[in-house]
Amino acid sequence: MDTNAAERAMRPIKLTAKNALFAGCEDGAEHWPMLASLFETCKLNEVNAEAWLADVLTKLVNAWPLSRLDELLPWSPAYASAAISHPAARAA
Repeated sequence: MDTNAAERAMRPIKLTAKNALFAGCEDGAEHWPMLASLFETCKLNEVNAEAWLADVLTKLVNAWPLSRLDELLPWSPAYASAAISHPAARAA
């Protein structure tokens, strides 16, 4: 199994995460790599990261069932099958 493409894609994110360790905020330094990984996963799956995050946060705030959390991941068919638009654009 070759993961070079994924590793190369993550390299700029990893450098940013490493630099965040010295930002003075320990919590931010711990959470940034997780968010960066999700955003890079969106990019690799050709999903609009900003729209994905807005959609996921909206669903979580509206009591999305915990048993269906895997449906909110960037590679789930709901996001991979079609590019989702920003929620504000859908409301217009």
